[in-house]
Amino acid sequence: MAIQLVTTAAELRAASSRLLARKHGTSQGLVPTMGALHEGHAQLARTAVEQNDVVVASIFVNPLQFGEAADLDRYPRTLEADMALLEAEGVDLVFAPGVDEVYPDGEPLVRITAGTLGQKWEGESRPGHFDGALTVVAKLLHYGMPGSAPGTLPAYRAYFGQKDAQQLTLVQRMVTDLNFPVEIVPVPTVRSADGLALSSRNRFLSAAEAEAALVLSRALRLIEARANAHEPLGLASAQALVASQPLVELDYFDVVDPRTLEPLAENCQDTPFRGEALAIIAARVGPVRLIDNIPLSS
Repeated sequence: MAIQLVTTAAELRAASSRLLARKHGTSQGLVPTMGALHEGHAQLARTAVEQNDVVVASIFVNPLQFGEAADLDRYPRTLEADMALLEAEGVDLVFAPGVDEVYPDGEPLVRITAGTLGQKWEGESRPGHFDGALTVVAKLLHYGMPGSAPGTLPAYRAYFGQKDAQQLTLVQRMVTDLNFPVEIVPVPTVRSADGLALSSRNRFLSAAEAEAALVLSRALRLIEARANAHEPLGLASAQALVASQPLVELDYFDVVDPRTLEPLAENCQDTPFRGEALAIIAARVGPVRLIDNIPLSS
């Protein structure tokens, strides 16, 4: 069956109910996106399709997440190509609402607040970003809840990429702290053959900038190799590797607790690495701000 496009919450709930009934479905998955989809999003959709009877992907460029109007205007809108990618992965429904559907009274007066967890790292560099992100994710999780099907209470899952590690952590905390009836499923970062984490922003890199950006994943892999060998992580030398690339302006590069995002200083100096952690990095490459991370364990 061809993929369906809906633009209102009412249409989404009705279409979801029909599909669940038609398929005798017992589960529904949601893949929230801002469009401009790539193989990383395809992997989210693929995982959702494997695990659910009905899958919804949302495409909404959320104005609350953008600090500057120019960045919002520049974000690519590629609905036709996005739908083709999602259809190829077996997604059933695309929910592509307008701003008036999501925020019918203008910018919301009441928002989700990310708290102290959202004030560090990306939150420090982009004030208010995570409040806007969590507010729209909360709305999308409500919109994407399975429609009623007679005699069933379908399982409900939502899929987020691990590349946006801080956002994933915040969504998991929001769902836990506010008792949302949804399971959050993390999906590993998808990379190009040369190691660059896939991002919708990569299209704005020149060839030279894309080559320079590879230092981010090389530095993360260096930290990973040391962790796997139970060696001191030597964060300073990995930071120096990034600093040696003249086209890259480092914002932050640290090793943190994956649950609290607090730095693990004792694991970054002279002691052998033990336990679990997350190496996180952000940098500006030309006009583009890139983020990446890699889980560590030993």
